[in-house]
Amino acid sequence: MTSGPSDAELVRMALAAREQAYAPYSNFHVGAALLTRDGRVFTGCNVENASYGLTVCAERVALFKAVSEGSRTFTALAIAGPSDDYCRPCGACLQVMSEFAPELRVIMADRTGRFRSRTLLQLLPEAFSMVPGT
Repeated sequence: MTSGPSDAELVRMALAAREQAYAPYSNFHVGAALLTRDGRVFTGCNVENASYGLTVCAERVALFKAVSEGSRTFTALAIAGPSDDYCRPCGACLQVMSEFAPELRVIMADRTGRFRSRTLLQLLPEAFSMVPGT
């Protein structure tokens, strides 16, 4: 395993990715930075759509970018939002994360870069799985 950026560096990358968000409806700009096991980082931002169900969260954009580039093993994901509270992933994003990285560390940041970390298991203890007994 290659070492990668620190949690604080991942948060800075997520804050920078947040600047690219397309959120004209909610004005809730979110950025994410996903760390792969081999030390690469994929960033993403939320992309809204007038048909709200077609909106994609920053976390899924980063994860889908990584998967589309051949990465399948992830160690940490930083999320930065626009408020004074820690930006937490939605249930859909948690479920998608669990498909690829059930041991993922999720680093949740506020608009200033203050952050805290939780495991995916803490955030989604009963994830859906197609594998019996998991």
